[in-house]
Amino acid sequence: MADDRAALLSGVGRAIGLEKRVLQPGRGELSDFRDGTKATFHYRTLKCDEDRTVVDDSRTCGKPMELIIGKKFKLPVWETIVSTMREGEQAEFLCDVKHVVQYPQVSKSLRNIAVGKDPLEGQRHCCGIAQMHEHHSLGYHDLDELHKNPQPLVFQIDMLKVEEPGSYRQDPWAMTDEEKLQAVPLIHEEGNQLFKKGSIQEAAAKYYDAIACLKNLQMKEQPGSPDWIQLDLQITPLLLNYCQCKLLLEEYYEVLEHCNSILSKYEDNVKAYFKRGKAHAAVWNATEAQADFDMVVHLDPSLGHVVAKELKKLETRMKEKDQEDKARFRGIFL
Repeated sequence: MADDRAALLSGVGRAIGLEKRVLQPGRGELSDFRDGTKATFHYRTLKCDEDRTVVDDSRTCGKPMELIIGKKFKLPVWETIVSTMREGEQAEFLCDVKHVVQYPQVSKSLRNIAVGKDPLEGQRHCCGIAQMHEHHSLGYHDLDELHKNPQPLVFQIDMLKVEEPGSYRQDPWAMTDEEKLQAVPLIHEEGNQLFKKGSIQEAAAKYYDAIACLKNLQMKEQPGSPDWIQLDLQITPLLLNYCQCKLLLEEYYEVLEHCNSILSKYEDNVKAYFKRGKAHAAVWNATEAQADFDMVVHLDPSLGHVVAKELKKLETRMKEKDQEDKARFRGIFL
């Protein structure tokens, strides 16, 4: 990275397949961007076609990219280009094909993160190219096309903040395995405190970060092995907390997805049945909700009174919906 950075800073980046154009000067001194430096920035990725087609735009996701130098990010050219920028600077970088071959895989991970999915979803113990052969698709048509037909890309970078090593708390993805294990209980407790204060969205983000730490570690273990199972047992209560947040945020189908996953492995998980029952009830799946609530009582009879309240609410809502539907259809046939 150091040689490419020097070439860009000295204005001879074209020789290495990189060109920089400053759109807005930055402020202050240029950091040396030693390992551990954190760069926070918004980015737009564009094709070099006549329309300059936008591939990705971090601003549409609402959250900027955070990159820590020296952590072997899968797209090394990003470390190179951001390390030539000051805080507040906006610049455009034209990158030759050889620098962006891995962009489709990186983009998939970033898109997954933006919609609350596991950034490692679909990955196995193999490299990105092997994954493509195995799965045939990245799940996004435009990224599949970009993978099949590699081409130069333009990155527009808006540098928001540059933080020196030791001046910030690392994000989970940037931690070592040991740091992840140590951080999970702390992140979990931060989520609990936010939940108690009513900051549900922020609590969900904390639970998600803790899950991501453990999922990352779990990917390195053989599925079904003792270590894999131990990590899964740690993930499950965090995932249930995450589901509780999603219930309150009325994101019911995500709750159904995660509870299905839990129950496919742990058929006696009362909390998963209860949360899935509430999600089914919320989306008018009365039969499925009844079955899940029945299972709750079967597994833990002491929860009978709680389930009775949920069933009463469901019955009331179903009657109201039935009346609304009758009134609506009556109007159609008049």
